[in-house]
Amino acid sequence: MSRYNVILTWDDQEQLWVTYVPSLNWLSTYGESREEALEMTREAVTGYIEAAQQEGIDLPSGDVTAEVTSVDVSVA
Repeated sequence: MSRYNVILTWDDQEQLWVTYVPSLNWLSTYGESREEALEMTREAVTGYIEAAQQEGIDLPSGDVTAEVTSVDVSVA
């Protein structure tokens, strides 16, 4: 069993949850609910790993730690 950090965001325009997996080249997918988006992410990660193994591509050795923060921007 492997664990990957996932960034989960709400796309207000598309009305979808969008996920990103930073340690797997920012693999991304989406779902109409948070649960669906996370399930789609599990499937996408599994497919990514299986394809990498079949092609002999090394997977990253560790997970990427992601942080969400904010910056202040002044617009003239």
